[in-house]
Amino acid sequence: MKKQAFNPFLPLDEYIPDGEPHIFGDRVYFYGSHDREGGYTFCMEDYVVYSAPVTDLSDWCCEGISYRAAQDPDHSEYKYLYAPDVVRGNDGRYYLYYCSSGIYGYGGYTRPISVAVSDGPAGPFAYLGHVKYPDGTLMKKYVCFDPAVMNDAGTIRLFYGTQYPYEERSDFNADPQYLAAETEMFGKTGEEILEYRRHPESCPSGNPADPDSVNGPVMAVLEDDMLTIKEEPHHIIPYKVQGTGFEAHPFFEGSSMRKIGDTYYFIYSSWQNHELCYATSRFPDRDFVFRGTIVSNGDIGYKGRTELEKTNMTGTTHGSILEINGQWYVFYHRLTHKSDYSRQSCAEKIQILPDGSIPQVEVTSCGLNHGPLEAARGMCYPAIIACNLTNGHMPHGSNSIYQTEFPNVTNCGKDRFIAEIEDGTLIGYKYFRFDAVDSVTVTARMETSENKVVYTGPVRIDERCIPEQNDAPQNGTQEHKEPVLEVRLEEKGPAVCQIKLGRAAVWTEYTAAVQIPQGVHALYFVYHGTEKIQLREISF
Repeated sequence: MKKQAFNPFLPLDEYIPDGEPHIFGDRVYFYGSHDREGGYTFCMEDYVVYSAPVTDLSDWCCEGISYRAAQDPDHSEYKYLYAPDVVRGNDGRYYLYYCSSGIYGYGGYTRPISVAVSDGPAGPFAYLGHVKYPDGTLMKKYVCFDPAVMNDAGTIRLFYGTQYPYEERSDFNADPQYLAAETEMFGKTGEEILEYRRHPESCPSGNPADPDSVNGPVMAVLEDDMLTIKEEPHHIIPYKVQGTGFEAHPFFEGSSMRKIGDTYYFIYSSWQNHELCYATSRFPDRDFVFRGTIVSNGDIGYKGRTELEKTNMTGTTHGSILEINGQWYVFYHRLTHKSDYSRQSCAEKIQILPDGSIPQVEVTSCGLNHGPLEAARGMCYPAIIACNLTNGHMPHGSNSIYQTEFPNVTNCGKDRFIAEIEDGTLIGYKYFRFDAVDSVTVTARMETSENKVVYTGPVRIDERCIPEQNDAPQNGTQEHKEPVLEVRLEEKGPAVCQIKLGRAAVWTEYTAAVQIPQGVHALYFVYHGTEKIQLREISF
């Protein structure tokens, strides 16, 4: 049997969000930020690169540390490396573009774009410099955030930017609170911000009533030295979205550009923050038309699913698309550990239709696999590859670690599992190919004060995960609902069996007989019980 490739597709202890995949030679190279497992802010680790042969997307290997945050000359104040991209220059070398920030994103909008260089696509990269003007002045026009770069038939194009809604307001100039918010975030004076608004010629619409702005995605052209501005940056889409095709899904961050045939695809994270959207144009720097959403990490919008019906905790996502061996994929990330600070790489197959459109795809557990995951006797899977995890009212990421309780992917040392599973929680896996399965087994335990993962302030307290004790939780004389996992093949379908759970506080296997027709099906577990449980594995 061919090796299985499930979501997340990198090792389960690896957390690489903001993924930019590229093919160099006969391998796919995956670049991204680097979160810490259970971390307390964004991007706490140095950059690493993963790669896989284009012929086997289950065989990812770590190429090692490609670039250390300490290599940046401003590391003492800006310790964290954000969303990078890599391009092959006209000289045959590889160039890494990135931005940096302090804790919790402090100062991330105020920095220039930095560049490092390597002789190979996996690095190691050496610091080269900041993007600058010919006279050596640092290029800090607009907001230098989330850079993306492409070699467009010899022309080096740099994309970047972020966007907030303050300037959508007609009273922006009159109300100092909106201007003050931008000055604080973007590290520019009020006069500098207002100066942008005096230059309507820089806006893609060219409408004097729609002037330039510090907000929005922009493009610049670089010289072959990969550092020097050749063509001044300018907006590629209007920053004011009211009355445009972008109104329902405005640009927020995460610029990425791909060229397919003679069409440019601009992929970005929207204000909704849980979705990757795209726009297309025949030009790399203007006339982009909004086309739709490619993926949402809560499946919001997929087949009409609403925000209230989201399938997961939602939050920041960032990624891009890539064709590998004739199949197109979208790369994105999911949230774990009750925060935006521990994000894992996922991917899904997509279609590009003859009219150039990309229908939105659902999040799955099988992602880069050659097909559905195999469900046969003896097959075992980590519970945390669930693509749906919801108690019916999951939160949205808030640039913090939630203190409230809800089902979440977490870890204690090398032990990774779903925690805080409460009555009514749905855990879904899409999809399995079932073959002669006559039983389903789960490895689960009651959640107690001894095995509960706790977060306090910026620090995760793993000391609460003490050695297991085989004691049932004590809940006084309260009447208990017996713990069971209801097994379904459809999200709202009938149960095909029930797995009765004991009340042990140690990892224990529980099995139920089941008759599942051969073929491809989703697999859902719905928990019913008074106490919370944790889930580590499922097997057949």
